[in-house]
Amino acid sequence: MKSMKSGIALALCLAGTTQVFAADYVMRLSHPLPPTHHIAKVVEQFATDVENNTGGKIDVQIFGADQLFKAGQNHASVARGQVEAGMVTNFNWGQTIPEMNAMTIPYLMGDADKVMKFSGSPAAQLLERKMQEKGVVNIAWLFTTNQTIFTSNKAPLVEIDDFKGVKIRGLSKLVDKGLEAAGAAPASMPGAEVYQALQSGVIDAAVTDISAGYSRRYYEVQKYATVSPFFVVYYQIFVNPAWFKDLPAELREGIESAAAKAEAGAVEATKASAADALSQLREKGMEVTVHTPEQAAAFARVMQPPVVKEFLDSSTDAKQLVEYLK
Repeated sequence: MKSMKSGIALALCLAGTTQVFAADYVMRLSHPLPPTHHIAKVVEQFATDVENNTGGKIDVQIFGADQLFKAGQNHASVARGQVEAGMVTNFNWGQTIPEMNAMTIPYLMGDADKVMKFSGSPAAQLLERKMQEKGVVNIAWLFTTNQTIFTSNKAPLVEIDDFKGVKIRGLSKLVDKGLEAAGAAPASMPGAEVYQALQSGVIDAAVTDISAGYSRRYYEVQKYATVSPFFVVYYQIFVNPAWFKDLPAELREGIESAAAKAEAGAVEATKASAADALSQLREKGMEVTVHTPEQAAAFARVMQPPVVKEFLDSSTDAKQLVEYLK
């Protein structure tokens, strides 16, 4: 496995080079994550496992950190055969597959038991069929987070009434319905702009994954953090169906075995990353509250219904998917 970084290597990739390093096949995988991200490390191991499982017949070349395509381009690039594999989160599908938004419905599937059972479940199978209709085959669900933090500076956001009048960076038009129901005023902005907006007071608060809250240094501009199982994020590895179908059966099995190992590895890596981030935020001086099940349930009673209502109107399969995930 090679993480491709040089301009020459990139040019070769874009030119469609498929027979290099004496391997029979090349699997170029585009993803948006920096190499230090815990899921990026899982993907590096996946690449090594594919090569080992196939006796070196597949050379996996990873293009991370948006080197090759932006996150929003990965689906199209794989479907068109520009690369063999790509990764996005359920967030990235937007309106292309609106059913993917089910994972962001507040408190619908945040508990650990649902996370462990998701891959291979009826819900996952439904979403995979949707992906196939869009020209890609999903091979792995890489669990990335079910630990959200609500950060703030003036006062902690622990009880639902604490959100009243708070200007908060939201997640999406769908999820923001829940924040609005709590009395907050969500604002849309790119992730790269949130730190400065918090620092300058343009917004009062933010909602993000706990690991991202630490890596983005929110502790420098926010005093409080509340940890809650608000939403779930998965990165998905998917492949071009024609390329995958043309592989010999034993090579497909080698990829699928590596993908199953990566799914298990992602769960463990995500748990470790979240635990580290929780300790690190406290070490940096943030006052961190971890929601009790009762407190999370109180948030769910207010935030979930308007989001579910909006989601049910987005797709004919939305109702069935919600039932699967309950």
